[in-house]
Amino acid sequence: MNNILITSVGRRVSLVRFFKKELKAIFPEAKVYGSDMNPELSAGCMVADGFFKVPNVKHEDYIKVILEQCKKLGITLIVPTIDPSLLPLSENKELFLENNIRVVVPDTDFVHKCRDKRMIHDFFESKGIEVAEEYCKNTFQLPLYIKPYDGSSSVDNYVIKNKDEMTEYHFENKKLMFLEYLDHDFYDEFTCDLYYTKNGYLKCVVPRQRLFVRAGEVNKGLIKKNELVPFIKKQLNKIDGVRGCLTVQFFMHKETKDIYGIEVNPRFGGGYPLTHSSGANYVQWILKEYLLGEDLSNNYYEDWAEDLLMLRYDGEVLVHGYKD
Repeated sequence: MNNILITSVGRRVSLVRFFKKELKAIFPEAKVYGSDMNPELSAGCMVADGFFKVPNVKHEDYIKVILEQCKKLGITLIVPTIDPSLLPLSENKELFLENNIRVVVPDTDFVHKCRDKRMIHDFFESKGIEVAEEYCKNTFQLPLYIKPYDGSSSVDNYVIKNKDEMTEYHFENKKLMFLEYLDHDFYDEFTCDLYYTKNGYLKCVVPRQRLFVRAGEVNKGLIKKNELVPFIKKQLNKIDGVRGCLTVQFFMHKETKDIYGIEVNPRFGGGYPLTHSSGANYVQWILKEYLLGEDLSNNYYEDWAEDLLMLRYDGEVLVHGYKD
């Protein structure tokens, strides 16, 4: 069977629908399943072909539950969607593979780097990409940007313009990084969707300008075919141990076009529907590589539509006959 699983599917209705459309075009009887801690209240699970409940990713039975359900439901491909699930799934890739189940996730060491912004800064610099300067907590310069090295969704992020805005918490919390502030008055912010083939070669780059962000996820975005495309193609053309979709955040100076690497999330980003709608079909490429065994390494793709604007809104999924 060629059923697939999207883990921690939550609100990712568009992603589920993309996978259903592309999967059934190849295997009409195949199904897309979703997993979630509370699947009955997950919009993504409600539009999937089926779903099942999982414990928190930190629970000792998380991998066991997913493996058992995959074997039961004939699932042969797993697509993770949230950062906390990436490490346990990557660490257990071989266990899944022994059961003829492939997980679209990078190697464990790269996932570790992505979970630690200090390590991902080192990665950027090793690839010739500038990063914001990190200050010691007793020699910083204002304005200042503070964020945790292992954070996500913009939690515990601060823009400090005056010293009296700082508290003991900022100094005593060892997880908080003090960074050079890249002012949005001078820099545009982009999330770039990168697709890497199974052997780590870059197949596509689509920059999405972040016009408005809500809870760390882009709410209004614009696709731009700009200087980032050749820059990324040159600097990040091959990354060992990387596969599938990477969302990489950059800042680019509005006048000088200087580019700074910010962070990497080795999964589908919340704004991927914009990239997909532009013609860069990462979902189809995953199915071609992992279910059909096609080699996409020598087929770089850049025929996607630019100047495409996405304005996201809250939609509804209605479930009839629901009883709690």
